[in-house]
Amino acid sequence: MDFALILVVATFVTGLIWAFDALILKPRRGARSGAGHASIGSEPIVVEYARSFFPVLLLVLVLRSFLFEPFRIPSGSMMPTLLEGDFIFVNKFTYGLRLPVINTKIFEIGEPEHGDVVVFKLPSDPRINYIKRVVGLPGDVVTYDQGSKRLQINGQSIPLDVLGSYEGNSGLQLAREGLGDGDHLLLLTRDRLSPGGTYVVPEGHYFVMGDNRDNSRDSRFEGVRFIPEYRLVGKAVRVWMNWRWPGQGGPLWNRIGDRID
Repeated sequence: MDFALILVVATFVTGLIWAFDALILKPRRGARSGAGHASIGSEPIVVEYARSFFPVLLLVLVLRSFLFEPFRIPSGSMMPTLLEGDFIFVNKFTYGLRLPVINTKIFEIGEPEHGDVVVFKLPSDPRINYIKRVVGLPGDVVTYDQGSKRLQINGQSIPLDVLGSYEGNSGLQLAREGLGDGDHLLLLTRDRLSPGGTYVVPEGHYFVMGDNRDNSRDSRFEGVRFIPEYRLVGKAVRVWMNWRWPGQGGPLWNRIGDRID
């Protein structure tokens, strides 16, 4: 289901019904009521519903299409930055304003930078949304070494410091990577080799990777590869809730409000 399309259609239909009644049917009912047909002056139930729902639908459409859209994190590919069960807000206007459904950009604002966490539509199946970190910009040459688990961008090695085991698990290592103007945490899996190689990012595309470096289907894999600019949804900015089923440990209340870096 394309929720954006459903929302646009619902907003258009309710607005059309409300406008048609206000401009044409309501004056006719008033005239007939004044002529002694009091029962005809009552408002049809479908018009009443349209008048009630249209402002709400329009507000949701504007907020969701041009400002912020909520998403739920379904997997652990962005651990430790994002956990399964996190609900996040995505800033829709950071990289420009786009029309809903047709996704045409109508206003340029900014472009992704190294280290941004972005939501995008999977190139091989645009019905699916992915979230990863931008590693390569258009024209960049990105090299990922399987053995050292280190990045090079345009021949420059990206700083990587291993901090220790992750939550007492000796098989997982917590690391800090310096990318762009800041740094972020990574999760590395001992004795596991994830795909590596050298990738030249085409113009108008981006190379993305997950922070759970050895457990992420990202631009190193077929079906993802380079992300076209028009497939970008927006920049992930904040966690607004974390909810997991009771059997999975329940909600993590301390994550509410966390900024996404």
